[in-house]
Amino acid sequence: MNEWVRRWMVVLGLCLLPTASLAGAAGEPEAVPAEDYPLMDEVVSSKFLSSQTRVVVMERSTTTRLNPEDERLPSLALFEEGGFFEFRLPPDLVRNFIFNNQRPYKLESRFAFGVRYRFVSGDGSEELETRRLGPDTGLYPVQNVEPSDSVDRLIFSRVGRTVKGDQALVYVANLRPDSTGAGFLFWLRWGNGKWWVFDSDVVWVARPNRGTLESP
Repeated sequence: MNEWVRRWMVVLGLCLLPTASLAGAAGEPEAVPAEDYPLMDEVVSSKFLSSQTRVVVMERSTTTRLNPEDERLPSLALFEEGGFFEFRLPPDLVRNFIFNNQRPYKLESRFAFGVRYRFVSGDGSEELETRRLGPDTGLYPVQNVEPSDSVDRLIFSRVGRTVKGDQALVYVANLRPDSTGAGFLFWLRWGNGKWWVFDSDVVWVARPNRGTLESP
């Protein structure tokens, strides 16, 4: 069978697949790559956890927005407008961040920041299971957790990297039940065999008793 015939047979086979199967495959978000999690772990551990934290609540899907009140996807124009890190970010880092965040991805149970965590969906409904890392990696319900013992809720972007892979950028928002919160960009660097947060920039802040978000 020549190559031309083989290719057309493949195309014909795809056309004969059930429409529902194709729609289901297209509708399922792709999983966040495993290499993103160590950077997210570092951000959570160094910037959000305290000695009292018992559970972290996280949005299951990554976000494609740097501001809850701005529907625009990340773009070069948006970074120029925001002036993040006083324009010190490497251009290839910004481009890769933008490329990786044009659509949402699904977070999986790959975090290793040392405390329990729970996923929620965009409408606030909870998946009533959390992950404990260690010898026992089973899923189980969290009970009797006080609000002061939790971080609620973190929303992540995908991670962007430089071409050399020695710098990274990730957005994390912290939305609380009382409608306060903030969104941050974290600039990470690789050194001494690990990732560490080199700098951070506040993208927006929601204060108590105010209906709109503010730029810092």
